[in-house]
Amino acid sequence: METNHLDKQNFFDLGNLDSLRKEALTSGDASTDASKAALKKAAAQFEAIFTQMLLKGMRKANEAFEDKDSPFNSSGVKFFEEMHDQQLSTELSSNGSLGLADLIVQQLSPESKNFMPGSVLRTTNDIFSDTQVGSALPHEQKNKQPDLIVKSTKADIAEPKVDTSEAKADSPTFKNAEEFVSSVWEHAKTAAQKIGLNPAVMVAQAALETGWGKHIINKSDGGSSNNLFNIKSDKSWEGDKASKITLEFEQGTPVKKQASFRAYDSIKDSVNDFVDFLTQNPRYKEALQNTAKPNDFLDSLQKAGYATDPNYASKIKKVLNSSQLKDIAANVIRQGVE
Repeated sequence: METNHLDKQNFFDLGNLDSLRKEALTSGDASTDASKAALKKAAAQFEAIFTQMLLKGMRKANEAFEDKDSPFNSSGVKFFEEMHDQQLSTELSSNGSLGLADLIVQQLSPESKNFMPGSVLRTTNDIFSDTQVGSALPHEQKNKQPDLIVKSTKADIAEPKVDTSEAKADSPTFKNAEEFVSSVWEHAKTAAQKIGLNPAVMVAQAALETGWGKHIINKSDGGSSNNLFNIKSDKSWEGDKASKITLEFEQGTPVKKQASFRAYDSIKDSVNDFVDFLTQNPRYKEALQNTAKPNDFLDSLQKAGYATDPNYASKIKKVLNSSQLKDIAANVIRQGVE
């Protein structure tokens, strides 16, 4: 975003605020270029004020270490320091140093649509419900059109690979991809039949989410959560839980966050709950209508907000269409594990 709208402005020039008010009143439609320009200027002005508050707070905190008898701590020096900080805040904003103005524009822009908060993702909450788990902002609750902050786990952004090394002691004993598919396939086949889905699609998604079973989330006691699809737990979940720091994509940027996930007694329970999770959530209706077409199913799953990674569906497709999974699945079926 261009930030030269504060160039050559003075913090003490009250005419700047008046000009912003006039531009906001005369810009008309929020989608016009004039309105967008006014929004950028107002956001930058707010950033300047916020920056000045930060600087003032830092000066105040530093007073405990100051020498009261020093000539550099006189009232005159402090007066000019405050003037300097106020003008510095304007200069920093004009250079876009903090980036706060960009975020404000993204939040307030009428073009910022199709967002939902991470609190509704992979939980049983209705996407447009006011009773969502988490801290929704007031304007999100009022409009019932949340911001898209899509959940993504570490396994979402890492391509699953066959790892022949020994599994960790607190993880399921999947030594390689072949063992993982053999253990999951039978349960996936039974569960997938309920919604008319190819079990290979479910196995491919579980492989991506857990890195072929190498990165299944553990509970606090070190036991496995058996959560193959990284479904979050909310207040409606009455079963065991497992907490883990994950990566969530917020407007394209990966951010680390602590999240709570469902924990199961077995892999079979995890697979069955995944199907129940999809069928009991209205926002996955379109995905369930496309189960006969794996690519469309995965695209609809991502569109509904199952994960934030913008490449989530394409990554699952890559695993699904890989010769690795096809060969392993063919071998499992040939051995009678169906």
